[in-house]
Amino acid sequence: MHGESGPDHVRVDAAGQPVVIDVEGSMYFDVEWEHVFLRIRLHEAYRPLAAAGLDEDRLAPYLPAQRLSLTAGPLRLLDGGFPDRAAMAGTAAYNLNRALERVR
Repeated sequence: MHGESGPDHVRVDAAGQPVVIDVEGSMYFDVEWEHVFLRIRLHEAYRPLAAAGLDEDRLAPYLPAQRLSLTAGPLRLLDGGFPDRAAMAGTAAYNLNRALERVR
């Protein structure tokens, strides 16, 4: 899961049963961390997954932390032979700019 999980980590097998995939590096995070990630990843499609009662004091620092992580990860890939360098550089720049919006 690369430190995150989401609906795209579940597939349906031939018998119609859900199967969790891409689980290497799985870690435990609290519900607020996961919901911040889902908000970032799914944008408007997050609404059906929204949960009542999330702790706003926990949500607040998670957003910039995840934006910076989504900057650092692509930059690490660019240190190697990642094939689509422009897309990965764009992902890093986008998330860095989004993180900086919160401190301006």
